[in-house]
Amino acid sequence: MIKVINHGALGGGLWFGGWLFTLGYLHLSFWSGVLAIVIWPYDIGVHVSALAAGAL
Repeated sequence: MIKVINHGALGGGLWFGGWLFTLGYLHLSFWSGVLAIVIWPYDIGVHVSALAAGAL
């Protein structure tokens, strides 16, 4: 038996809020943000690596 549970818009709203926070925090342009949806971990990793290296 498969049981599907719908939790409503809360999860999507939290995800969207996190995405908007990341756009603002990393100072990404809109299109970089759209690309970050697909490769979010890579984009954040590059930024954190640059911070750790003192490049920014």
